[in-house]
Amino acid sequence: MTGDPVAWLAAALFSELFAADQAARNRLARMLPRGMELSHFAVLHHLARLGEERTPAQLARAFHVTRGAMTNTLARLEWAGHIHVRPDWDDARRKLVAISPAGRAARDAALAAITPLMADAVGALGPERVRAMLPVLRGLRSRLEETL
Repeated sequence: MTGDPVAWLAAALFSELFAADQAARNRLARMLPRGMELSHFAVLHHLARLGEERTPAQLARAFHVTRGAMTNTLARLEWAGHIHVRPDWDDARRKLVAISPAGRAARDAALAAITPLMADAVGALGPERVRAMLPVLRGLRSRLEETL
């Protein structure tokens, strides 16, 4: 093989990451409850884990999407009754978003639907290998987020 071995390794790494991401998204999206999109699940899961309100701008930054894209996702979640959006009493220009009890139930149902696929993947790879990969993937994510 010719060329820079680090560049080749980087290209191979990102190629595998992109392929794995696409395959995971496709499989997970098909397993979600009817009417739920992967972006909806991601926002509900994020809010459920945090246990506190976030502004739409904070959510957009957390998911690396535009404010417009997040506004669209939040509008759909609010219409479904999965989130509550309220004014920020300290700053009337902002809104705050919280997961609703119905949203928590929808997130739990979605998580139950996709957990077998995720558990199967971890089982096939082996828990030890997955534990070893997590710090590497977290480090890569952190490095990429620093350069945004």
